[in-house]
Parts: sequence; C-alpha cells; structure tokens
Amino acid sequence: MDSLPGMTDLTGHAGEHAVAAAQAHGVETMFTLSGAHVFPMYDGAVKADPPMRLLDVRHEQTAAFAAEATGKLTRVPGLAVLTAGPGVTNGVSAIAQAQFAGSPMVVVGGRAPQNRWGSGSLQELDQPPILASVSKHAATLATAAEVAGGMDEAFRLAGSSHRGPVFVDVPMDEFFNSATSDAPTGHRAEPIEPDGDAVAKVARLLAEASRPLLVLGTDVWADGAEVAALRLVEQVGLPALTNGMGRGVIPGGHRLLVTKARSKALKEADLVVVVGTPLDFRLGYGVFGDPEAPARVVHVADSPGQVSRHADLAASVAGDLTQVFDGLQAALERGRKPDWGTWTSDLQDAVAAGVERDRALLTAEADPIHPARIYGELVPRLAEDAVVIGDGGDFVSFAGKYVEPKRPGGWLDPGPYGCLGAGLGAAIAARLARPSSQVCLLLGDGAAGFSLMDVDTLVRHDLPVVMVMGNNSAWALEKGPMQMLYGYDVVADLAQQTRYDEVVKALGGAGETVTDPKQIGPAIDRAFEANVPYLVNVITDVEAAYPRATFGI
Repeated sequence: MDSLPGMTDLTGHAGEHAVAAAQAHGVETMFTLSGAHVFPMYDGAVKADPPMRLLDVRHEQTAAFAAEATGKLTRVPGLAVLTAGPGVTNGVSAIAQAQFAGSPMVVVGGRAPQNRWGSGSLQELDQPPILASVSKHAATLATAAEVAGGMDEAFRLAGSSHRGPVFVDVPMDEFFNSATSDAPTGHRAEPIEPDGDAVAKVARLLAEASRPLLVLGTDVWADGAEVAALRLVEQVGLPALTNGMGRGVIPGGHRLLVTKARSKALKEADLVVVVGTPLDFRLGYGVFGDPEAPARVVHVADSPGQVSRHADLAASVAGDLTQVFDGLQAALERGRKPDWGTWTSDLQDAVAAGVERDRALLTAEADPIHPARIYGELVPRLAEDAVVIGDGGDFVSFAGKYVEPKRPGGWLDPGPYGCLGAGLGAAIAARLARPSSQVCLLLGDGAAGFSLMDVDTLVRHDLPVVMVMGNNSAWALEKGPMQMLYGYDVVADLAQQTRYDEVVKALGGAGETVTDPKQIGPAIDRAFEANVPYLVNVITDVEAAYPRATFGI
C-alpha cells in the first residue's frame, strides 16, 4: 500500500516495527523475561532512538503485572513481551486482572514459526483463542508487514474507552523478517461524547434528592477526570465515597469524603450516583438504601458497554467522564442550589465517630500484634505523593479501611478480580513511573509466596521499594470463613513466623522481623531510609481478622 501524503516509511525487521509503534504511543519500558521467540523486539529496543528500557524479571507474571500497573499509573498502555507457550500462559492472570480493572496494556507474545506450523515445533500453541475471553482483542500478526499497523492499532484500542488489555502474537520467522510499512501514527481514539439529555436527567435527580451520595471508582482516574470530579464535589457540596484508583480523587481528610461512614451513607442515601466502577459485589450489586425504600441508582461509565445490565437504574450516562462531571455541575448551578447540609453534617459526624473508633486499634498494644497497629504506624509516615500497593487478602483489607490517599493515582489493589501475586510487578512499575515518590508494597505472607523471588529484579535494576508484611502464618481470608461454615479449617495454615525478611536479604535486599508493636514505626523508618528493597516482616495475630460484610459472592 502506498504511503499517505506526509507519512514516512518504516523499514527494518518486525521487532523494530513493533518497538516503533510502542514508542509512538509513549511507551518507555518493555517488561519481559528472556525468550528466543521475541529476540527481535529486544534488538528493536536496543537500536531504537532513543533506546527503549528493557526490564527483565524472574517470572512472566511479574512482567505482565508490571505492564498492567504501568497502564494504571501513567494512563499510557504498559508493554509486556512474553515468549511463546508457557511465557504467554504465565501472563494470563495479569491480563485477566487488566480486563477486570480496565487497565490499558499491550501484551506481545512470541509464537512458533509459521513455516513450521502444524509440525510440532517448540511451544507451538495457538494463543489468541486462550486470551480472547480475558482481553479486548487477541490476534496473530501473521506477517512482518502487518506488525507496525497491528501494533499501532493494539495500543490505540488498549488506551481507548473502555480501556483494557490487547494481546498480539507474531510468528517467530516473521518476527525476524524485514518489511517496509507506514510509520505508526500514535493517534488515540477520540473520547465518547455523553448524551446531554442523559446528563440533564441525572442533574434533575440530584437536585430532587435529599440524601445523595457520589461513588467514584477507578475509571475516574483512568479517564483523566479527577480534577472535574473534585470540582463537582466541592462546588455543589456532594458527599462522596471512593474505591479502587478513585481513592485520592477526594483527598483523605476532605470534609466531603465520607468513606469512614460508608455503611451509613449507603444505607441511608436516597440517591446513589456511581461513576467509573461496576455495580459488583463491592457495591452490593447496585442495591442501596432501606430495603423498604431502596435508593434510586444512577450508573455513569466511560463507555456504553460498562453500564450495568443487572441493576435497576433510575438513569445512566456513558461517555467522557470529565464532560459528565462538568455537565452535572453546570446544570446544578443553573437551577436552585440543593440544600444537603443536614445530610452532609450527619455523615461528617459518623466519620468523626469512625475515626475515634479506629483509634483504639491503630494504637493497640496487643501481643501478638493486631494488623491495624501496622497502619497506625505506617499512615503518618506516608508522603502525600506516596504510591501504596496492596497484594494480599485479610491484611490488605485493613489497608482499604485505614489508608486514605491525599492525591489520586497513588493506590493500586487487586481490583474485582482479586488476584494475588501482582505486588512485585506493581512495585517495579511504580518505582519507574514515580522515581521520586515513596513506594510502599503491603504484602500478606500468603501473597508473598507468588512473587517474592522478583525482589531479585528490584535489586538487579536498583529499584528501592519498602515492603510491609502482615505475617499471620495463614490464609486468613479463608481460615475464618471456613471455621464459620464448618467449625474447623484445613489447608489454611502456613509455616509459623517464616523469616521472609531473610529471603529478601538473600536476594540482595534488606529487612527485619518485628514482634513488638512499639518497634513497627522505627522499622518502617529504617526501611524508607535504606534506599534498597527492604521488607518489614511484622508477626500479627491470626485471630484478628478483618470484619467483612461480604465474601464476594
């Protein structure tokens, strides 16, 4: 095909074309584990101008989780390059997490050579059908000439609403082949314009409500709408909850952030407007208020396919979230200003009472250590721009209760997929994306078993990260519920008080074990001052389980 006027030709082998497409979309780092099927991409990274950073890990899942977290933190699709067969299948959980969380990423897989296909060459596996159900798109770029355009489209698709993972693989023989193609444009899709009448209907519902509540989720950050969201909340006086990467959009401690009164707010609201997060198990499947007088529910999403199909909705809007927030604010300011003062004051009183209740656990002197005490020591030591990563079950549930970020874009958790093992990859991504910020990885001792070996990656690439572990020697998220159901538990215990800090030391990092609550704070101080990967291994009470209202079903 002839080039369009003004476009330049791209020459070289297919790996060079793939790297050029990634760089056109703003990618700076390739996360990978060495494999011969994808050597051309390494050569393309080395020879690019400027060269692309190669970040090699110890398990492909970590490369994929790092790309997923990069997409979340930077809002530019992350790039993972995985060798054929087991390299690709090792990345499936991270790709599924990205699909559930709406994280923009592109995964490039190696593939057995096309000229040998069907004869049983090494790791011959038709991979796109495996990935199709957990990605926005999965395809084979069958020839070298298809790679530049195919990669350009993959990044455009991954980064457009609703964001998510895109998988492509390239046959090994074609990866090494040369071609001439149109240079990738790096153009992004235009935002979806929301329907003005739908926005006006939501504004009317808000104006009529006596006890409205706004819930802000991950897509508020992903869609770049955090400024507009805060402006709406402050200008119209709308109380709000946050979840996922919506945390920090309303700064911790803000007078209209009522997360610490979450139960009261969701139970007593007469209108709940949920923006940028699914109406899933974390939000009672979209059922709020008194069972005798349920709250009206509005769902706002960044694209039509994300609007709930199971909930009973009073209204819905799909499109660019900044335009939605600004449209709501303008409509409310044109009419009679709603008076939500009494409702807001009641919620603020509940927040104050919650803060007072928390104080006892955050300062607990219990032996063994109560997990909440760790957060009592950690939270005051976190800078406003800290990146906090949760990788665990019960221990990280406490983090969701006690850690309220001051800024958006600084909180990473497993999201609705609930996948353990993402932490080390996310920590690698966070240290690269936010080189001057604190990076704190919260680890359960169970979760650590999935990826702790990648401390070696942190050490090799000089990426200092503070890891704080709640070590209760159990799969506590399962132990308690099984005891509740059966009166006993099995396969829920781990070795007692394992010295995971010694594992980190053996890999070139540093760390210590803490059994005295008074020593938690000083240990965290030493960790932040060390400037190396450092694990604070806190031995906690397995009986001090997080009090949960749902088991996710």
